[in-house]
Amino acid sequence: GNLRARLTSFVGRESDIDAIRGDLTAARLVTLLGPGGAGKTRLSQEAAERVRDGAPDGVWLAELAPVDDPEAVPEAVLTALGARETVLYGAGAEAMRAGTDRHDDPVDRLAEHCAKRRMVLILDNCEHVVEAAARLVEALLERCPELTVLATSREPLGVPGELLRPVEPLPEPFALRLLADRGAAARPGFRVEADEETAAACAEICRRLDGLPLAIELAAARLRMLTPRQIADRLDDRFRLLTSGSRTVLPRQQTLRAVVDWSWELLDESEREVLRLLSVFAGGCDLAAAEAVCGPAALEALGSLVDKSLVVAAEPGDGEMRYRLLETVAEYAAERLDETGRRAEAERAHLTYYRELARTTEPLLRGADQLVAIRRLERESENLRAALHYAVAVRDEQEALCLVLSMGWYWQMRDLRIVARNWSREVHH
Repeated sequence: GNLRARLTSFVGRESDIDAIRGDLTAARLVTLLGPGGAGKTRLSQEAAERVRDGAPDGVWLAELAPVDDPEAVPEAVLTALGARETVLYGAGAEAMRAGTDRHDDPVDRLAEHCAKRRMVLILDNCEHVVEAAARLVEALLERCPELTVLATSREPLGVPGELLRPVEPLPEPFALRLLADRGAAARPGFRVEADEETAAACAEICRRLDGLPLAIELAAARLRMLTPRQIADRLDDRFRLLTSGSRTVLPRQQTLRAVVDWSWELLDESEREVLRLLSVFAGGCDLAAAEAVCGPAALEALGSLVDKSLVVAAEPGDGEMRYRLLETVAEYAAERLDETGRRAEAERAHLTYYRELARTTEPLLRGADQLVAIRRLERESENLRAALHYAVAVRDEQEALCLVLSMGWYWQMRDLRIVARNWSREVHH
């Protein structure tokens, strides 16, 4: 194979590696899905190392990130496998003798090279050439029965038999371990648990960076000049703060903005529009809310944005999916919304939707559906608070009063009298 030795320690992900090992025995194409900076590349290599014994002809890595032209994908894989000068046999050799151009087709060359080999091929960073990668993978899997492909991408390849393995952000204990490890490399003697203030600041950094390994590593690099508390306090401006990436990685992995820019460039205009508008939600939203604020394009665009790892979809247990943005993506989308000059319009649509939700839910608090109503208002508490903030900020007394009156009984039932008093005072003033 051609896997190179890694230069930094690998933190956490043992359960992911075990799962991927099982995936690779169950399917011939496994795709690791996740947002930029989630650690898909490193995880794919660590997992592939663990199955090397079952691949006597090696584990081979083809890096597609530098490939700009989809037509160049097969050639890039040929080069990675060291197979550009492969001696052809069988049908390929006959084609050469017959003077045909079959041997000039890189897909045929790849198929000839891999046909009788038991090997694992890692296709890294497929998202910007996803259609070309999918066509190549399907052709190779059909013609090379002992080949297994492990792909990394921000969206599925969409090849029959593909098994998808989402790469989730690091849980807090592992995120803190990563920050501790990279922080000690940047500032010798650094310890996450040095004191209570440092521990709290480090936990805040990991939480607000959504457990994304690349973002945490960029934050750790800043420890050379800032304390953990200073970093945590500046995360509202994370795209200016987190810019000290490795000089040897691709430019799009050197800063946090570049990572998200890369994903943004792969979206069409309807997807960009919906992503911008989703930034006005707080604590996520359901499909009805997304359609109310983002328009009729929301359904299709949401599906695509979930596939492209920019929107997180989760079922909270009430039978209805909710959609949310990672904080980094939300901040980026909010900036893009500001650029359009349409923030006020979006926030007004958000306010209108949640005012109506509160108004129509309030009568249910007094009847047999009381528990359903309470759960709905609890689930939407952050959006309702954001709607109230907007109504007060633009001094829309009627909308603010409607919200406060609709929420009053709920606040009383939940013993939130101080909240009720504060909002009533805000609206009165």
